[in-house]
Amino acid sequence: MKIQTNPYDPALFIKTDKDIAHYLNEAYLDEDPKVFLIALGDVAKIKGVAKVARDAGLNRESLYKVFSGKAQPRWNTVQMVMKALNLQIKAVSC
Repeated sequence: MKIQTNPYDPALFIKTDKDIAHYLNEAYLDEDPKVFLIALGDVAKIKGVAKVARDAGLNRESLYKVFSGKAQPRWNTVQMVMKALNLQIKAVSC
């Protein structure tokens, strides 16, 4: 008997800014940096890619490329997107 599954859609679970922070923190902990970029893209989609692109001073096509997990964006691009999403990365001791 086959089990039917559906693709994971984070938009179904991420409803608050606290949810966004938790989601991105978990993605950041992954050893593969692409996981964080894809998660950041998920958040941008939830917030509206056109608005995020405009607020970051980038075009939508560039953002989709960054979030695909295939590109290696410059750090300042990640910072601009984070700022547009009103997010910060902070280091804490474990």
